Amino acid sequence: MLLKDLFRKQRKYATIPSPEAKKEIPEGIMQKCPRCGTIMITKELEKNLKVCKSCGYHYSMTAPERIRSIVDEGRFFEYDEDMVSEDPLGFPEYKKKIKADMDKSGLKEAVITGEGTIGGYPTVIGVMDSRFRMGSMGSVVGEKIARAAGRAVDKQYPFILFSASGGARMQEGVLSLMQMAKTSAALEKMHRNGLLFVSVLTNPTTGGVSASFSSLGDINLAEPGALIGFAGRRVIEQTVRQKLPDDFQTAEFLLKHGQLDRVVPRHELRDTLIKILEFHAYGRETQ
Repeated sequence: MLLKDLFRKQRKYATIPSPEAKKEIPEGIMQKCPRCGTIMITKELEKNLKVCKSCGYHYSMTAPERIRSIVDEGRFFEYDEDMVSEDPLGFPEYKKKIKADMDKSGLKEAVITGEGTIGGYPTVIGVMDSRFRMGSMGSVVGEKIARAAGRAVDKQYPFILFSASGGARMQEGVLSLMQMAKTSAALEKMHRNGLLFVSVLTNPTTGGVSASFSSLGDINLAEPGALIGFAGRRVIEQTVRQKLPDDFQTAEFLLKHGQLDRVVPRHELRDTLIKILEFHAYGRETQ
C-alpha cells in the first residue's frame, strides 16, 4: 500500500430518509412559537393551554378547546347546533367555502353557544372559532348570539362570550351588518333585566364584531397581546396621516386607554371568571 493511500480523504455520503421513515414522524408533532422561535412538542403546548412557556405567547384556541378549558367538566349543553348558513345573496363559491370550513373545523358555524357551569355557577356561554370563515359574523352567527342572550334572560343566567373574528362576513353583505344591531338589542334586553354580560376578546377581534357585541360587556376582558380594533393599521394611518404607536390595537394599549377592564393571562382566566360570577350571584342575592 502506498503512503498516499493512508491519507486519502474518505468521501462523505448524505443519507436521504426513505418515504417510509418520513411517515414515522407525524406531521404537526412540533410547533415553533411565532414570537420567540421556541420549538415545542404540540402535546405539551396543548397541556399548557396553548401558551408558550418561554415568552407567554397565546396561540389561538378552537371553540371546543376553549370550552374544555373554562367550563366544568361535562357541564356544557349546546344550543342551536344544527343551524347552518344559507347563501342569501347568491355569492359566488360561498356554499363551497362554507362546506370546506365545515369539513376542516368540524363545526357548523363560526360560533358555538350553549349553557354550562363554571365553578358551579350556571352560565350561558358563546365561543367564536376563527377557523370557520375567520370567525366572520354572518346571519347565523348573529342569530345564535342573539338567541343565547335571549335564553340568558329567560333563565336569568349571566352570559359570557369569547370573541375571535375578522369582522362582518362579506359574502352576506348588508345582512351581516344587520347582526350588529340585532345582537346589540339582545344584549340591551339583558341589561334591562339586570343580568351580567362578560365579553372576553381574544386574538383577533376586529371589524363589525369589535364595533358591536364584543365591546358591550358589563365587564370587558382580553387575553394578552390580542389584536383588537375596527379598521386596519394602514387604513387608519392613511386617514389620520400619522404614524401609530407600535402597540396600537393590542389588548394592552386598549387597557391603558380605558377600553378594557383587565387583560387576563389564559391560565388565570377561569379563576377570574369564577370570581366575577361569584360577585354577581352574591349581588343578586342581596338585592
